Amino acid sequence: MDSVYEAIGGMETFERLVHGFYSQVKGDDVIGPMYPDNDWEGAEQRLTWFLAQYWGGPQLFSENRGHPRLRMRHAPYPIDITAHDRWLELMGNSLADIDEETIPPAYREMIWDHMQRVAAMMINKAP
Repeated sequence: MDSVYEAIGGMETFERLVHGFYSQVKGDDVIGPMYPDNDWEGAEQRLTWFLAQYWGGPQLFSENRGHPRLRMRHAPYPIDITAHDRWLELMGNSLADIDEETIPPAYREMIWDHMQRVAAMMINKAP
């Protein structure tokens, strides 16, 4: 059985998804300021590695960064429900920009469910 990574086109698809997301984040007034101006490429690369690894691709995140420890890595940033919603909005836009031939509905639903769960897990600030 193919992994989700293989089934949806491998690294190229994850690079498209993450690039589409970060192209929106750069100008975003809610989550854009959480990113250091000198590390856009690094942030994009790390999210690409993480998602590819999670969905069955190469272990690039672990090899380069160790265990993901998502909550710990995001703890310095004030993530409230507004940031959560915006993150999902921008990621949803990027996912919607990728055709269903590349990411069929069943895989799209799996990926979106994961995005929603992770976004909820990152909330670390009360409203």
